[in-house]
Amino acid sequence: MKSSIHDTPCSCDCLVSMPPASAIPAVIFAKNSDRPRDEVQEVVFVPAGTHHPGSRLQCTYIEVEQVSKTHAVILSRPSWLWGAEMGANEHGVCIGNEAVWTKEPVGEGEALLGMDLLRLALERGSTAQEALHVITGLLERYGQGGSCREDPMPFCYHNTFLLADRTEAWVLETAGRLWAAQRIQGGARNISNQLSIGTDISAEHPELRSHAQAQGWWSGQGAFDFAQVFSLTQQPVRMEAAKARFRAGRELLQKWQGSITAEVMMDILRNKESGICMDSGGFRTTASMVSILPQDPTRPCVHFLTATPDPSRSVFKPFIFGVGATQAPQVLSPTFGAQDPVRTLPRFQTQVDRRHMLYRGQQVALGLMESEQQEQGQQLRQKQQDLEQEGLEAVRGLLAGERTPAYQELGGLFQAFVERESRAYTELST
Repeated sequence: MKSSIHDTPCSCDCLVSMPPASAIPAVIFAKNSDRPRDEVQEVVFVPAGTHHPGSRLQCTYIEVEQVSKTHAVILSRPSWLWGAEMGANEHGVCIGNEAVWTKEPVGEGEALLGMDLLRLALERGSTAQEALHVITGLLERYGQGGSCREDPMPFCYHNTFLLADRTEAWVLETAGRLWAAQRIQGGARNISNQLSIGTDISAEHPELRSHAQAQGWWSGQGAFDFAQVFSLTQQPVRMEAAKARFRAGRELLQKWQGSITAEVMMDILRNKESGICMDSGGFRTTASMVSILPQDPTRPCVHFLTATPDPSRSVFKPFIFGVGATQAPQVLSPTFGAQDPVRTLPRFQTQVDRRHMLYRGQQVALGLMESEQQEQGQQLRQKQQDLEQEGLEAVRGLLAGERTPAYQELGGLFQAFVERESRAYTELST
């Protein structure tokens, strides 16, 4: 039996700010990935590539046609699957996705996961709008479907996406193969596990309205409100909770209107009172990301990733695409080849330990912070904060043009911060 939205919690929050809401001339993107509590999220760097004509690409469940050239990407992803929950490419495109349920039924069969679509869009799109077209084209051709968690009980949903680049952002919301998109060119916007595009539709599937009319969801008269027409009439409890988070996210963005920085976005992602920093039942925030996309193309885009759960007790570490960019081994999960439970049929009958080195170290640290050894826990949290502040200061100078480090140095930035955080945890356990 397929798991339903009534008994399975799932939530994420994506936010974006651009001038005049941003305090600096930049688009600022943020996401909390809320997933099953024990799921490990790894940070994966994939260099740009060229591919043979006609070659095939294995995604989580199905194969698709490969393209001749793919962009370099940095991905934060549940380590059992091919796609990603959030990420960025070398051209300054960022994408985050969210689970959503609509009147359009969720398919039983395996197709592309929303997370697969996200990675494919980053690898193939050099702007947010291009990435959006990649998703809608693949959606039309292959559809979306398949279980979105590592469990023998399938858990399926459709997806919404927030896409951003240096100049604009797009919200893309789907219902099966159908979709609507909204372009954002100023101010702030957030999405949280529900349809949010009303009548302000910038682009849509050519059959969106005719399908809604044929199903009796829309009369064909008056304004077409996508969220109103396609949202479930009876909203389950979890969707009501998502509404509260959506409102809280919007209010926090409004509160900081004109003053939004990367630090403000990090604070919003750490907000537990609103539920944006989630820890509820079997789910929690398993990884977080904040990106600064300067409007000045001579300035580098900077992507802060945690690679660990609970942003309130994690370090946002800066990644910049550069000559020396490589995979940081401490945030890469072990692989299991053909014996991986996701590869053997029937899927997910066994469990494997996917924890990477940084995850293991942070779990020891979390234990200390929650234990009676409060002084040691506080000292460790202070170390985390100091390390994060150092990364923010380095980036601030870089974006202000006060320092121009070599590309080799930029590419190694994330690796250096991962090593230092990992070392802090190792010292703790020795």
